Amino acid sequence: MHELSLCMNAAEIIREQAQEHGIRQVTDVWLEIGALADVEESALRFAFDIACRDTVAQGCTLHIDIIPAQAWCWDCSRAVSVMQHATACPHCHGEHLRVSDGDALRVKSLEGE
Repeated sequence: MHELSLCMNAAEIIREQAQEHGIRQVTDVWLEIGALADVEESALRFAFDIACRDTVAQGCTLHIDIIPAQAWCWDCSRAVSVMQHATACPHCHGEHLRVSDGDALRVKSLEGE
């Protein structure tokens, strides 16, 4: 379950940012997840609760934004956004795509007291 590993890393980033900005209790966290990260949202939410236990982020509200992956279509020479692996170009339906990102998890922002 790589969701737990991702959440442990996110919890450490949240802890560092909260400490740097004098936040005693994190109330909300926004994560951006690449569409190709192969993350199961329910597993991620469960793992996030575990990773944040006994930290400044315990009990915070988790907001998740799924971000499309960026790719280049070799058939029509266009930059395209894709939401899943092994997909066709949304413009020409060609299958020769070079994906450049879309598999990362990023702590976008957080709020707290």
